[in-house]
Amino acid sequence: MDYLFEYRTLSEALYDALTEDAFYMAMESSVSGGPDQGREAMLRYYDYSMREARNYGRLYRPNGNAFGVSIWSKPVNVDLSKKMANQKQAFLNKHMGTASLAKYKEITGFMAEQTAMVAPPNSWYLSIVGIAPAFQGKGLGGRLIRPILDRTDELGIHTFLETFTPRNIRFYERLGFEDATGFLEPATAVEYRVMIRAPA
Repeated sequence: MDYLFEYRTLSEALYDALTEDAFYMAMESSVSGGPDQGREAMLRYYDYSMREARNYGRLYRPNGNAFGVSIWSKPVNVDLSKKMANQKQAFLNKHMGTASLAKYKEITGFMAEQTAMVAPPNSWYLSIVGIAPAFQGKGLGGRLIRPILDRTDELGIHTFLETFTPRNIRFYERLGFEDATGFLEPATAVEYRVMIRAPA
């Protein structure tokens, strides 16, 4: 299964940054063939997610640097939403396998249903953000997110995110997100928090 990367270095940064995230751990463990195959599948997943954001949402990395990236989804119409879902499912099936596709649908289906009850309509969604471990602890995280928040402030738009990692909550609070609620995700048996930010 050949796959041509566009963002290999950034995919590696995300992989190393998100090793403790329950969702990505579940996705990697659903890939057959062992750890090397699991890692390579996740690198493809991150690369695809960046392409998707570039085409339909927002992909942000400061000045083109490769230390980290933020990946955003924006509201789209029904037809485009269906097209994106079909493209994502085809990617997962081909490049990660049927078990990964099933796991993705199970987890994201539950999360989307729960989060829709609390996230304001037409919000922008911070779906993935990460910094390579070598660059963590240097105050760079905000640089991946604040420029997009500045834009949503201008537009008067809410933003939201979901996190499986409790230690990240304070970081997001400093950016203006509020811890809205939490849900126990059944497939991972881990609670995730929904955080919402009103436009300034």
